[in-house]
Amino acid sequence: MKADIHPETNVINASCICGAEFQIETTLDSLRVEICSNCHPFYTGTNKVVDTAGRIDKFQKKYNSKAKAA
Repeated sequence: MKADIHPETNVINASCICGAEFQIETTLDSLRVEICSNCHPFYTGTNKVVDTAGRIDKFQKKYNSKAKAA
């Protein structure tokens, strides 16, 4: 390996919206995530809807009105 070409890494506390925190080694100063292994539906076995900017409501309004018209 060549010397002095790799960026400096730091051990930081990454945090999730659910409140979980864990330590990782990265080149970033801080890290916040929306979904982690503590709250992700695949790992928890629960059904959780992650709706960004009302996309689910927009989809339902669009296609429910077409279904009623037909």
